[in-house]
This record gives sequence, C-alpha cells and structure tokens, in this order.
Amino acid sequence: MRTVRATRYVTPLREGGSLPAIVEADDSGLYVVKFRGAGQGLKALVAEIVAGELARAAGLLVPEIVRLEVDAALGRNEPDGEIRELLRASVGQNVGLDYLPGSVTFDPVAGPRPEPDDASDIVLFDVLVSNMDRSVRNSNLLTWHRRLWLIDHGAALYFHHAWERADGTAERPFPAVKEHVLLPWATALAPAAARLRTRLEGGAVARAVGEVPDAWLGGEPRFGTLAEHRAAYVDHLERRLAALGTLAKEADRVRAELV
Repeated sequence: MRTVRATRYVTPLREGGSLPAIVEADDSGLYVVKFRGAGQGLKALVAEIVAGELARAAGLLVPEIVRLEVDAALGRNEPDGEIRELLRASVGQNVGLDYLPGSVTFDPVAGPRPEPDDASDIVLFDVLVSNMDRSVRNSNLLTWHRRLWLIDHGAALYFHHAWERADGTAERPFPAVKEHVLLPWATALAPAAARLRTRLEGGAVARAVGEVPDAWLGGEPRFGTLAEHRAAYVDHLERRLAALGTLAKEADRVRAELV
C-alpha cells in the first residue's frame, strides 16, 4: 500500500457522517479521505483497510487505498471551524481512496442490473467481513464505467468492537444479510463461496491485516502485544472464511424467504 502526503483540502463530502473529504496529494491524485479524527475513530480506518484490501484480493473492484499523511499545516487556513478541528485531530496517517470521477451511487431501481455472479460475490464477501452497511438506504456501491465498485467499509468487522465476544461469533450467520441491497440478484451464493475461499486462502487475510499501521492498534487489554492483536484479526477472519460454505447456505435461505 502506498503512502502519500496531503497537499490541498479540496472539498468536504457532507453526506458522510464522518465528514470525509476530497483531498489532493503530492502525487497529484485526488482521494476521498476518511479522517482519523472523525467520530468513528481508528477502528473504522482499520476496517476500511482490512475489508477493502480483502475485497481486492477476492477479485472485487475497490478504488486504490492509500495511507494519506496529514500535517498540521493543511487546515491552518480553513475557514470552517468544524473542518479545521477535524484536520487538527487527524494529523498523521489517514485512509485515502482513489477518487473515481463521474461515478454515481448504485441505484437498485435505476440499475444497471448486476450479474448474478457479481452480486453473489459481493453479498458473500460482506457476510465474510460482517459489513453492516450495504443496504438499499445506503448501498456504498458506485457505478463507474458500468461496473460496481465497493466503497466505505468502516462499518465492517463489527466483532472488533467487542473482542471479549468475538470468539463466539466467527462462524455465526450474518443477520444483516437480509438488508443487503444486492441480495435479490445473488442467485449463485454456493459457487461464490468456493470462489472466495480459493482467492482468499493462502495468506490473503494476513496480508490485509498487515497493511494496518501499528499506531492504529493497541489499547486493547485483551492483547499483550501488537502481534497478538493482529493475529486475533487473522484468526477470526480465517475461521469465518473456513465456514463460508455454511454461511452461504444460510444467506441463500434468507434470500429464498424474501424474494
């Protein structure tokens, strides 16, 4: 994962509850930035990186994710007090996603209609990472060049908000799948389970977790070291990956009740 430095704050994206923004970086690229100083905190950034990079490894379309450095000078002349405080609280590494110009939010009514394999892969991937936020109300999908791109994974990995209960949830079904915006088109969940397991076995989980900066981990009394903390993410997600066939059957049952 590349690291870039923010050079210009372009505009806020006020539809996001965490006040993300478009920022220009020293590689002349534009990025949608999720700030470490936002209300969701560092765990949302951890989820953004781990889930986003796992999605990429699974063959799904995700904008390039970078570590974006913000220094104290960036917000010095910002007239909006709320934005100025956010930038001040976000000095250091943040998450940037490559800005996709001309992309539009996926609309399940307007289309384009997703292919069953694509819909099934995305639904089951969200089951794997326990992504709570891919509903009709907020699809967190962009249509760009008539293909679906996955964004906004800060609500994934909800198990890391309660590590003391995480061991008992690794193989459990994902109740929120019934709200998934693509579930009506996900008619090939069993083959999707086989595809995702093939693509994500062999170290993909550990590599995704390894992209998280050390400074975003720690502070969890359950873990004595950063290595133990990282290993807990890997163990939970690999156990969930191993159970993906069973999780797919449950998702298929839920789909059959709804369509």
